Amino acid sequence: MDIFDLIGETRLVDLTRLASPYGAKVMAKAEFLNPSGSVKDRAAKAMILEGLRSGALGEEKTILDATSGNTGISLAMIGASISRKVTLHIPSNANRERKALIAAYGGQIVETDPLESADGAFYSAQAAYQADPERYFFPNQYNNPANPRAHYETTGPEIWHQTEAKVTHFICSVGTGGTFVGVSRRLKEFNPKIKTIVVQPDSPFHGIEGTKHLASTLKGTIIDQSFMEEEEKVSTEEAQAMAVRLSKEAGLLTGLSSGANVTAALKVAAKLPKEALVVTILGDSGTRYLSDNLWRSI
Repeated sequence: MDIFDLIGETRLVDLTRLASPYGAKVMAKAEFLNPSGSVKDRAAKAMILEGLRSGALGEEKTILDATSGNTGISLAMIGASISRKVTLHIPSNANRERKALIAAYGGQIVETDPLESADGAFYSAQAAYQADPERYFFPNQYNNPANPRAHYETTGPEIWHQTEAKVTHFICSVGTGGTFVGVSRRLKEFNPKIKTIVVQPDSPFHGIEGTKHLASTLKGTIIDQSFMEEEEKVSTEEAQAMAVRLSKEAGLLTGLSSGANVTAALKVAAKLPKEALVVTILGDSGTRYLSDNLWRSI
């Protein structure tokens, strides 16, 4: 067994007691239980294995990508496990936990303009690769089909089987889009009637880390908007408040994207009959947000 074998097969957590007593059941995939602490382990695993299989990731190459934090941590973890150097372009305002975790796995950080956010980090990493393509393996998480395929092959089937084919709604926010697209595509194959709903910040200027406001940011080629049958908007304040509720009422220390996902899932569930089943994603661990003072300030 190696680090790749520890990724995936996370459990579903029942969050129905947080929901309206008159609405549908709500469950969430505990992706923070992956070895580096986030859902991004799945995509990182798929992209690196594809690179090794194809020969694109040779022994002397450095893994290079842009990240807002979680994918970078996953790549640094996997890079350490296969003896590859890792260089990650990340906005300089990313919090200290993310940077510390990348460094703990031996990853090198290149800080980019915070005002350009994740888009700026992408362009910076892309430029570094184009300047020296023989030096780097560039997974390019925003445009790599192995990213959504990881969720098509694993997360989607896991949800289907763990709910005993009873899932009726899947709702999730979008970073690269890999989780939402991969899961939605697979669930639709299992049952075309399953409703797939995208979670969106209610403003381009938001604080929901790792979540894109699609109308105002760079969209990678893996995003397939045909699966965005409905949209549920969530404010930063709602996501923060829900992250605190998950911690203090359910014992689930998760990040703000999880707070946004659960907020949206509860809103959707409140409109549905009790026999419906809404599934969402708990994307990462709240331990990488402790310096934000979130759990002490609300």
